Amino acid sequence: MTLREPELVELDTPTGPMRTMVLRPAAAGRYPGLLFHSEIFQITGPIHRTAAFLAGHGFVVALPEIYHEYLPGGTVLAYDQAGSDVGNRLKTEKPVAAYDADNRVVLDFLKQHEACTGRLGSFGPCIGGHLTYRAALQPDVGAATCFYPTDLHKRSLGAGMNDDSLARAAEIRGELMLVFGRQDPHVPAEGRELIYKTLTAAGVNFTWHEVNAAHAFLRDEGLRYDAELARQMLGMTVDFFRRVLTA
Repeated sequence: MTLREPELVELDTPTGPMRTMVLRPAAAGRYPGLLFHSEIFQITGPIHRTAAFLAGHGFVVALPEIYHEYLPGGTVLAYDQAGSDVGNRLKTEKPVAAYDADNRVVLDFLKQHEACTGRLGSFGPCIGGHLTYRAALQPDVGAATCFYPTDLHKRSLGAGMNDDSLARAAEIRGELMLVFGRQDPHVPAEGRELIYKTLTAAGVNFTWHEVNAAHAFLRDEGLRYDAELARQMLGMTVDFFRRVLTA
């Protein structure tokens, strides 16, 4: 499907206005909504292109700026050490409750959007994978795809670095799809094992994929990008969302 021009909206949150990009098919009709969480660098070129890929397969995709309280609207951090330092600092300054409040605001926006069916999913890589997991704690999120969710096994998201994400696994009512790179030092084998065992013990409905790739293999910039694995995993993501959200 071809897409409409991206739309920029400002959504009101408890911590201030949150600039959000909306991508959707040009064809008339109603589509499931996807809350898309970025990496720590916010809405970069690779994030925009991945969101366009998903929207082009029949979804209304909303991309909020995850650090809207701390950075001017439209800020995109560079994929370099300076950008990483800022993004990683803010990751543990923002309270978990504020991340959750942002999730709720975007989900409500999507649910009320004229082009959305009201069926909701979530997607994200890196910190976005963890935030996607947090979105799945909301009862109206039917499907969530988490690409190499960082800090989930360490319980270190947000201010205080003591999140309750895994502890609340039993609250997830939708279905999860989790994707990991086996050569990813940010989510090592013991971390993946903890996540898997926790979800299993909690009775979560999930599918699990480990591929031979590094962290950020989905990002189509830099030496870690694996085009073939990205194609395969994104294709499976589209199939997953279609099965759960459009059936």
